[in-house]
Amino acid sequence: MSLPVLGMQETRVIKPCRKFEGHTEGVRGVVHLPGGQRILTCSWDGSLRVWGLHSGSQIETWRDAHPAVNDIALSPDGKKVVSVGEGTSMTLWNTDSGKVVAEWTGHVRGIVSVCWNGDGGRVVSGSYDGTARVWDVGSGKTVLAINPRFEYLGVVSYSPDSTMIATGGLGGLKIWDEKTAKLIANLKGYTAAGTVYCVVWTMDGTTLVSASEDHSIIMWNTNTWGRIVVLPTGHTQSVKAIAISPNGHILASASRDGTAQLWNLEGGLPDVMISSPLRLEHTGEVECVSFSTDGKLLATGSWDKNAYLWDTSAIIRQTSLGEPLLDLHDGDKALLQADTTRGPGQQRENKHRLPPGFFDDVAPYPSRWHSPPLSSPRQNHVVRHLPSHRRTLLGGISSYNTHDTPIRPRLLEWARNRFHNSPNRRNGTGIDKTQDSRSKIITISPTILSACMTGDLPMAEDLLTQEINNDADSYNSYANRSFLMARKLNWDRALYDALQSISIQPSLIGCISKGIALCGKRNFQDATKAFDLAFMFADGDSKTTNLLLLIKAIALFNANQHDEAMVRIQELATACPNADIVACRIVEAYLHVQLGINTLDHKEAAAHFTAAVENCLFPSIHSTYEVFVVLFGWDLKSLWKTANQKRCHAFLRGGRITEALESYRYMMDMSDEATKASCLNWSTGFKQDCEAFYAANGDTAPVVSTEPYPAAADPDPESDTIFADRCKDKLARALWEEALLDAQKVIELNPSSPLGYRLENAALHCTKHWDEAYEDVRIVLSKLETTPDAQTQELHHVSSSEVEGAIREVVNTQLENTPLRLLNTFTGRLFDRETQTNAFKASIEYEKLLSSTTKLADFRVERIQDVVITYFRYVTLSHRWSGKEPLLQDIQDKAIYDLDPVGSVTKLQSFCKTARDAGYRWAWSDTCCIDKNNHPEVQESVNSMFAWYSRSALTIVYLSDVMPLSTAGALARSDWNRRGWTVQEFLAPRIILFFQKDWTLYLNDRSPNHKNSIAIMQELGYATGIDVQALVTFRPGVEGARKKLQWASMRVTTLQEDIAYSLFGIFGVHLPVIYGEKGQNALGRLLQEIVTRSGDISVLDWVGKPSEFNSCLPAEIGSYRPLPYTSSSLSEDLIEAAASSLRNTVAVDLASGLYNLLSSLGSPRFASRRLHLPCLTFPVTEVRWRDDRDQEIPINAIYAYEVKAKGLHDLLLLTEEQLPTWQTLLLVYPWDHCLLELPSSAPTVRDAQDYSVARSLGKNERVGSGSRWRASQLISRLRQRDSESHWRALRLIVRLRQPFTAFLLVRQRGGEYMRIATNQVITAQVQDMASVRKMVDSIRSSIRTVEIL
Repeated sequence: MSLPVLGMQETRVIKPCRKFEGHTEGVRGVVHLPGGQRILTCSWDGSLRVWGLHSGSQIETWRDAHPAVNDIALSPDGKKVVSVGEGTSMTLWNTDSGKVVAEWTGHVRGIVSVCWNGDGGRVVSGSYDGTARVWDVGSGKTVLAINPRFEYLGVVSYSPDSTMIATGGLGGLKIWDEKTAKLIANLKGYTAAGTVYCVVWTMDGTTLVSASEDHSIIMWNTNTWGRIVVLPTGHTQSVKAIAISPNGHILASASRDGTAQLWNLEGGLPDVMISSPLRLEHTGEVECVSFSTDGKLLATGSWDKNAYLWDTSAIIRQTSLGEPLLDLHDGDKALLQADTTRGPGQQRENKHRLPPGFFDDVAPYPSRWHSPPLSSPRQNHVVRHLPSHRRTLLGGISSYNTHDTPIRPRLLEWARNRFHNSPNRRNGTGIDKTQDSRSKIITISPTILSACMTGDLPMAEDLLTQEINNDADSYNSYANRSFLMARKLNWDRALYDALQSISIQPSLIGCISKGIALCGKRNFQDATKAFDLAFMFADGDSKTTNLLLLIKAIALFNANQHDEAMVRIQELATACPNADIVACRIVEAYLHVQLGINTLDHKEAAAHFTAAVENCLFPSIHSTYEVFVVLFGWDLKSLWKTANQKRCHAFLRGGRITEALESYRYMMDMSDEATKASCLNWSTGFKQDCEAFYAANGDTAPVVSTEPYPAAADPDPESDTIFADRCKDKLARALWEEALLDAQKVIELNPSSPLGYRLENAALHCTKHWDEAYEDVRIVLSKLETTPDAQTQELHHVSSSEVEGAIREVVNTQLENTPLRLLNTFTGRLFDRETQTNAFKASIEYEKLLSSTTKLADFRVERIQDVVITYFRYVTLSHRWSGKEPLLQDIQDKAIYDLDPVGSVTKLQSFCKTARDAGYRWAWSDTCCIDKNNHPEVQESVNSMFAWYSRSALTIVYLSDVMPLSTAGALARSDWNRRGWTVQEFLAPRIILFFQKDWTLYLNDRSPNHKNSIAIMQELGYATGIDVQALVTFRPGVEGARKKLQWASMRVTTLQEDIAYSLFGIFGVHLPVIYGEKGQNALGRLLQEIVTRSGDISVLDWVGKPSEFNSCLPAEIGSYRPLPYTSSSLSEDLIEAAASSLRNTVAVDLASGLYNLLSSLGSPRFASRRLHLPCLTFPVTEVRWRDDRDQEIPINAIYAYEVKAKGLHDLLLLTEEQLPTWQTLLLVYPWDHCLLELPSSAPTVRDAQDYSVARSLGKNERVGSGSRWRASQLISRLRQRDSESHWRALRLIVRLRQPFTAFLLVRQRGGEYMRIATNQVITAQVQDMASVRKMVDSIRSSIRTVEIL
């Protein structure tokens, strides 16, 4: 049978729906991150960038160690990303935090491709060095090496079952056994130019697809390794990337010809029929392509520096290819389209297709992809949560804030647009009566239900446990207890109970409990599967299905997936005709309130609370929705009141008093008598708040009334009130038709009041009568426009929930800046942040704060902060590790005071007791408060340790080798003073106390802060070489790097890499912590970062052995000890005198030209461990070995050389190794911008323009004398600046003639250089020449930037 080669048909050009701009070099890789809301790209600019799909904006930038990133791969669980590039290492990232988890090294050249195996335990990489390596993710070690013997290795890829590895490159395609590295198949069929750039396997592993430089795409049968088909792609240049959609129906290819193409593979293999491809146009070479997990979106990356997003579902539906590409079995359909009446056993199996959830449970992306961005970036965060027909409201408010235009006309415009453009607008829609679906979701006894509703969780837990003990097969009880554990945030127990429920009997309630628990553990992929399974138990009931969709969205929201959750709810409300619109609005309202509470921006908070008020149209909520109370602990009874009150406060605190008063009037208008009564104290406080606002702005406060709209004279007010109250009650009980009749009666009795129209609007919304609802809004707004601002009273009482929310925000902020765990000095137990928060809520301080903050005058964030900061103050310990220190696992779930007081346990106990006696509740020790087995935690702790010591209330230094009654000098002699980590531990804290071996104060100094003790600080300064002022007021940063490195040069650490890690905080840098790397590498990474940030070349001044990281850096910190010689600098008087002597001998243009040339030099920088150093270069012309004693072997194995270099005085060099005199040698003067003595404001082009104008004015006799005087003053000032510039140029020449510290470099084969280390500082000096002009010319010719390995 001959192989089919399929012909091409005409392609169709498609445009992208989103463009992502920001990279400065070509985009080489793209992946879709979990949740479906973000993508991650990598680029040759050395960065990885996270983008929001809806906004198209950049969210985060991850800076890779590589100068150019070639490829990225996402782990199967979506929690990690590995990136590779032009460097020899691989970087492992955490996708949630964006932080580096690990770096792996092993390749000797840059890495081009990377791929995960199926279970995420291994990674395979392919390198320019021609090898593929398999890495164990846990250890970071190479477990297998493969040598395909390609001249160029272009791609590596795991098979779906992880048993095989495909390698492609210049030479073809080879398949290897993953365990033995034995060759399985060598696939032939490519042209001589056919470098294989990409391969991809089908999900069942039966087909392998490869693409190459010769434009072809080949499909291979993995059983016979024969070709199935060759696709004549129509690409005119190399195919760089291919991808297959999750359902196997669509193939995407990307090419250097600037196009990506989509192919129809529907119909199966091997009898594949290829429809005409869809052509996706780009403006540059296309390097990468990736489908989203649901197959609806395609992301591409181009050499034009941009990434693009394509809506494949919309593209397919708009073409003649039709639905087959998207047609899946029921389990694969979107949840909104799936047949939920079919039970679990009725689902069709198909191993070649995705599991349920292929399209997820959201509608296709709506037209908002193409809508223009909103005017306010801050507002975008809020508006993107809202359905399209409600976004104009927030846009209007934003515009009102910006241009100070009246709000009512904008609200009228919003109302008109809202209802005329509503996607849900219907004519004659019947009343949608809500039925109770709670019993179908949860089955629970009335007593337990009551306990869950009232928040008595301990009682509910006890009762459920009794039920389980009485009936071990009660799957309902296990699931209900799982819900309870989830409310307590005990996710492990919640998941355990959910799994127990399902193991007894798979059920709706069991699947829901599992989905909620997995969301809490942030395992979203498995959570989606659990929720998908739950839909199969819905029995086709639309109400239950809708409720399930909402529960799933809430679970995602509680797991901090806010954007995705809000989009799901809004699209359910707008896209599904059978959706319970009221339930959707209640949930959306509640979540908006949470978002408003959690933001610190008043404007953003007001937008969230406004959205909540719009969605929650009546004060009371029907018991139908108590399922949300049981599952999530929601307070639905006060939702309407809370949203309105917080909206009033948000507007007021944002200075928007008019909107605050209007919001208040709306609330009072819509409140029933019970709600008004409960708001009396709150209203009192609100009045005081408004009066204070007006007083602060010098205005007279209006009298605010709770009845802002006067009743007409004719209607009977009593009847009006009766019908209004009855309408509100019926709205609360979901009796929409009866509520609508009462609202119409209110309008009939009092047509001049907006109240009736608002009530009717609420009822019409619930019955989906959009046109009539719009008319009510129009009438209400007309009433507002004709009604004068009310003279109302405003009273405000702060509710307990409001106080609790404010306290929670302050506590969260406080704990974000403290260590991850602390010891409670009273109980001796270890507390994490969650248990610390719970301890605070149970404390008397919390109760006092709650009970005393009832009035607005007491409700101040500063007051809350004072209480919280005082409660959470902590003490840190600085000490030298000795013997077996108690670690985290030794004290976990134990009280340290109960441990045997032996060895280092005694030290820990004494430390906590000392901190407790000093009045502190919390203490931190690096021995037991860090999980040393958790690499991300170690990484965070090392990079945060300086900040933790800095923020501590007190640092206790324990000197175990300083005996009681010691005299001055014992501190200086202590071994604590020789350890590397202790430098930051005494520099960072504000308050510090030194304790002797018996835990008495050093020198019996009882002052509250030993940093204020002159005697102790002088002794510490003498011992460390650190200035006393720096000891007391140290600030981290890269400034003065050489001096700070000298402080650490005499220090030692147990692990060689720790000497660099201990300095991260001192220099204020945040770098990966890679235990197991060489100390030279760790120190090299730190020094590279310092030079890159500061341009400080003093870091290069050292004597000793060079580093393997870069020859211009030292191998060890000890090389920064005080240099035996430093060139003496001229005094200011001598410099001035020498410059004056040059004034009459050196032409101004000559000096200024050299000055300008040197000022244009860039700063030193590193790229791929190579140092690019601007300098003055002096070629070595002669090297002569000198032996004063005529011996062949120098004394002490030191070589002495007499060196001559062009433009320099002769000098003597001492080295440990023989100089390579047969190679090109250079002596260089590293350029230091400090020699320029740049002023704070340098001359500009504008100065030259001013000078020209001033001269013209000065010569123009027509202008007034005043103008000529100002012109003369300007000319004088500009001339003075020119004179100062010339003077600095002369001073520069004087400095360049002084001795300087030089480096000796040797040229390598590739034109780069390496530094030759010497046993002493090389001091050189520019030769005296017959004229300064010759010296300047010589210097000008020596300026260059050299690349040093």
